[in-house]
Amino acid sequence: MIKDRKGHLFKDREISWLSFNERVLQEAENPSNPLMERIKFLAIFSSNLDEFFRVRVAQIRRLQRVNGNKAISEYQNSPDEVLSEIQRNVMVLQNKFNEIYDQILLPELNRNGIFLMNEAQVTETERDLIREYFKSTVLNQLFPVVIDDLKHIPHLKDRSIYLAVRMKQSSSGIAPKHAIIEVPTHIISRFYSLPLTQNDIHIVLLEDVIRLNLKRIFSIFDYSSFEGYIVKITRDAEYEISRDDNDYQVNLLDKLQKSLKQRSKGIPTRFVYDEAMPKDMLELLIKKLDLRNVNLIPGSRYHNFKDFMDFPKISKPEFYYKSLTQIPVKAFESTQLTFDAITQKDILLHMPYQSFDYLIRFLREAAIDPKVTTIFITLYRVAKHSNVVNALINAVKNNKKVIVLMELQARFDEESNIYWTNQLQEAGAQVHFGKPGQKVHAKMCLIYRKEDGKTVRYAHLSTGNYNGMTSKIYSDFCLFTKDSRLTEEVDWLADFLFANIRKGPYQHLLIAPEFMKKQFLSLIDKEIAFAKQGKSAWITAKMNSLVDVDVIKKLYEASNAGVQIKLIIRGICCLVPGIKNSSENIQVISIIDRFLEHARVYVFGNDGNEKVYLASADWMTRNLTNRVECAFPIYDKEAKQTILDILDIQLKDVAKARKLDGINDTLFINGNAGPSSQGSQQASYDYLVNKD
Repeated sequence: MIKDRKGHLFKDREISWLSFNERVLQEAENPSNPLMERIKFLAIFSSNLDEFFRVRVAQIRRLQRVNGNKAISEYQNSPDEVLSEIQRNVMVLQNKFNEIYDQILLPELNRNGIFLMNEAQVTETERDLIREYFKSTVLNQLFPVVIDDLKHIPHLKDRSIYLAVRMKQSSSGIAPKHAIIEVPTHIISRFYSLPLTQNDIHIVLLEDVIRLNLKRIFSIFDYSSFEGYIVKITRDAEYEISRDDNDYQVNLLDKLQKSLKQRSKGIPTRFVYDEAMPKDMLELLIKKLDLRNVNLIPGSRYHNFKDFMDFPKISKPEFYYKSLTQIPVKAFESTQLTFDAITQKDILLHMPYQSFDYLIRFLREAAIDPKVTTIFITLYRVAKHSNVVNALINAVKNNKKVIVLMELQARFDEESNIYWTNQLQEAGAQVHFGKPGQKVHAKMCLIYRKEDGKTVRYAHLSTGNYNGMTSKIYSDFCLFTKDSRLTEEVDWLADFLFANIRKGPYQHLLIAPEFMKKQFLSLIDKEIAFAKQGKSAWITAKMNSLVDVDVIKKLYEASNAGVQIKLIIRGICCLVPGIKNSSENIQVISIIDRFLEHARVYVFGNDGNEKVYLASADWMTRNLTNRVECAFPIYDKEAKQTILDILDIQLKDVAKARKLDGINDTLFINGNAGPSSQGSQQASYDYLVNKD
């Protein structure tokens, strides 16, 4: 941690993120979770760590190459110190991961008749089946490279796993040979299920199928002994795009498609290997792969646990979370048209407890409604099979003007967004790509409708993406509204994005990058003023991450003034709560449960007349100053009370909440990793059921 001149503490953002991923790992260990869901938490942990090395560690290494070993910032140490701390933490987490998998989950699977068998554990009959499967399905997808005489090993793909093979002859005097084989998990399932054995399920991983058949693969060589060790390389996921304002809209699609090819050839940031690999073989790989300045992470026999998201489905319902029936929204169910329901009142939805499909219905009705003239929408992360985009294309076919702001540079979703951009353009929609140097992260849809000779606007504003797949597993809020205070200003933002026409000032929406940060700081200042007047002053905020230094300093100032601050932060928290003369009036919790907590909610006491904002933005510098973001106020009294009630439910969570103290950010509120009490997500669902 680093102190500023006033003695305020700031936790390193990378170490805070690793604490978040440790909280994810705790859910794999937590016996109150169903067995297969615990396996999924291992997969989420693994996938998270991949992205961390592809993005955050890669960025630190880029800074190191440019600036040497200077401190990254006033609030972050030098690259060497940060990378060393990351290495130490990752090694601890990797050991804990292996312990959970080997000593807790595998025995639990075995007790339930599920066995992950390696090539040495299967019966002779099963070996024959595996050999036949290998011959028919696997062999033709393997392309080994013998590396001994190569100066450098050919390019290894990011996020793939490889089997590093050593061939030996029992007689002395014959040097061993070494080879690399990509395990083709992108083509063939990682899991091969053998026929049931006395009701037991035997599963063999693809790499073990290959291990069993190494002699067949390398039959050209006269070797009698074969060893195989899994390795994996992680690469820098950044890419460069030239930013000429004059041709940004015209050529961005082309530039991005070319630039994405850079990602697969990025500089290595991490090399994970089977720690059982002989030392001289490891040294050979490091030399051949030129792994200088790379985090070397020893691991167990298996890597790339992200594939365990697709673990074979087991027909025992108790192994999975009980499904929650989505709660119908009476305002929509009792009216023929969504427009009529929205005209009566603002409608707040809480996904995944309520259905994302109400948005699809909204768009579908707009597509065929003769009164609708135009649909405007911002798209950030689009589902692989997107009903949102299909509804927009249908609107074009029905002669509606459809204007789409597609954020092509949503990291790791670029290819999907490029595909849908082409589909929309071919259909005849107007597709724009935002501003140079600024991602458009705001989530908004505006529909223009002719009513009694006037154009009326209907808006859908959201904390989450317009993605029907993630809406089932992400916890988000959205608002359907006809309130002209909001729809007029969304219209202004659309004019700015598409025509660079600036209107304002904004009286209701908080818009980044121009105004949002200043407005949030001003709202905190008002609470400080109330506290100094002896009035009740408080702030409750919920977000993914809290990183921005200016906001943190202002929260410290508010705490010292007596403002009571309660924060719900899923991921990174650089603020350190509970420090005397700094943050003693600040409490921070983090909730990790079956759904990803994704909503951003900001509530200010405002002397008894609470101001409630939902937002697409975290209190991170990138959101507040480098992106187009939108925070929108909730004016409807019922909707506002619903949000306040759900925040209260979450603040009282003693089952899935951890107390963040800046030192140990993984301690459950009730000190128990396996609580029997109900978590806030189930409680929120029950609240919404009973409310309607």
